[in-house]
Amino acid sequence: MKISPDIKPACWGAAGGAIALAVIGFSYGGWVTGGNAAQMAQERADAAVVAVLAPICADRFRQQPDAAARVASLKAVNSWQQGAVIEKGGWATMPGDGSPNPAVARACAELLVI
Repeated sequence: MKISPDIKPACWGAAGGAIALAVIGFSYGGWVTGGNAAQMAQERADAAVVAVLAPICADRFRQQPDAAARVASLKAVNSWQQGAVIEKGGWATMPGDGSPNPAVARACAELLVI
């Protein structure tokens, strides 16, 4: 069986086009692998959880009898330690959770010291 001489360049062109399409699609077209998509979805979900729970944490903090004094003492602490203060106080521990969420604690501290 003879193959037409025009087939070989067509196959090379198709292979080159497929490679070029993949490179352009992943580099500039916004294509991502399944693993990257899952990671991006997890990051967005975590950010949404923090956005919802941080105001609740701040509200719980403000309901304390001596909230004004506690806010003043929180402002006196270094900014990188404020989240730990919120965690230790228990305001970043949501009902049903066994431990505080550090990201919620940092966001809560930011809301309180503004």
